[in-house]
Amino acid sequence: QGQLVESGGGLVQAGGSLRLSCASSGRSFSTYGMGWFRQAPGKEREFVAAISWGGRSTYYADSVKGRFTISRDNAKNTVNLQMNSLKPEDTAVYFCAADRYSYRVPPPSREYDYAYWGQGTQVTVSS
Repeated sequence: QGQLVESGGGLVQAGGSLRLSCASSGRSFSTYGMGWFRQAPGKEREFVAAISWGGRSTYYADSVKGRFTISRDNAKNTVNLQMNSLKPEDTAVYFCAADRYSYRVPPPSREYDYAYWGQGTQVTVSS
C-alpha cells in the first residue's frame, strides 16, 4: 500500500519560514502527482499545493501563492513544501497526499482525487 510520513512542522513567529517534508515508504509514488492540504481547528481540510509526477507542473491555492513552494525529489521519494512569510492564518495540521491515478497532469486540487494520505504535521504560527 505504501505510507506517507510528514515532518518539519513546529511553532514559528509570523513572518518566519518552515520546510515540510513528506517521505514515502513501502512503495514509490514517483509516477503520481502529490499534494499538500491543511486543516485548521474547526474548519474543513483545504487544498494548499500540488505538483505533477515529473515536477514540471505546480498548482497553488490563492492564499499561499507567492509564499509557498512545492517541490519533489523522486530519487529520494520525498515531496517538500517550503513555507515563507508565514501568517497566523496558516496555522493548521498539514497533510501530504498522493494522487489516486498515476501520470495525471495537471495535478489535481480536490481532496477526492487523492487516495493516499499521511497522518499530518502541526504548523503553528504565532502573531
